[in-house]
Amino acid sequence: MESPELVTVNDNRIKKVLVPRKNSSRKGDNGIVLVVGGSRIYHGAPVLASIAALRSGIDLVYTAVPSINVESTRSYSPNLIVIPLVDQRLTMGSAARLIKTLPKKVDVATIGMGMNIAKKEALLSLIEKLLKYGTKLVLDASALIPEILPIIKDSGCIITPHGGEYMRIFETELKNYNNNNNDNNNSENEQILDVLNNAKKYGITIILKGWKNIISNGELTTVIERSTPAMTVGGTGDVLAGLVAGFFSKLNSSFDASCAAVYLNGIAGFMAYQKSGLHIVASDLLDNLPQVLKNFDQIENN
Repeated sequence: MESPELVTVNDNRIKKVLVPRKNSSRKGDNGIVLVVGGSRIYHGAPVLASIAALRSGIDLVYTAVPSINVESTRSYSPNLIVIPLVDQRLTMGSAARLIKTLPKKVDVATIGMGMNIAKKEALLSLIEKLLKYGTKLVLDASALIPEILPIIKDSGCIITPHGGEYMRIFETELKNYNNNNNDNNNSENEQILDVLNNAKKYGITIILKGWKNIISNGELTTVIERSTPAMTVGGTGDVLAGLVAGFFSKLNSSFDASCAAVYLNGIAGFMAYQKSGLHIVASDLLDNLPQVLKNFDQIENN
């Protein structure tokens, strides 16, 4: 089976797509992101995503977590602006209260990492209201259920599933997902085509995470290999979701934002591997992001 033509993603392409920061910019001009996630068990997921979003170079991140996680989240970093969800899980009430609490302008919301959802209707309501207000979306983990597809159709949002979540949301089998034989080109091509077709069908951008990350918006498609197997450690996907949201807040193209996030997240992971071998943790990527990203910094004088 013939694979579609793939976009080459390298340093030069990333430098071209990233937006320069204007010398005259003010707080809020360079991106505002909302992170919604967390639970009693997975308290670290929204923290990792929030710090990653900040490290992408945006101005503000609002981190909405269940009431049980508020103090631990606030104590992690003074850089986090924490919004308490009124319940320990995402409910209709906590979703409605969150919408009322938000500032007028939120460029992107990333939802789902580590999140415990009481009823799917609460998630659907939150997504619908954010889209109504013109907020771009990055959906991850618990937010990836089939019921969201009619709501996000043609919205241009980004979803970031691993293979299991991909099969759950699209209610399909992913060819050779559990086969680690990297020489099976036919299976890889089938996966690429499946991602491309679903991205086109629903008018979204998909990042299918794996040892080869497949990214498609239905028109453009690329494959970015994982930089090191050390990145299977828990939390690196949360870092990625935050980076995607951060770049998406500054870029019009969901495909470019996705490519930049996956590519640069991989470099940060490889730097961690060079220092610590197969013993890295997700926060190591956060520590490396400034060194990685400063090589792509641009300032526009005006």
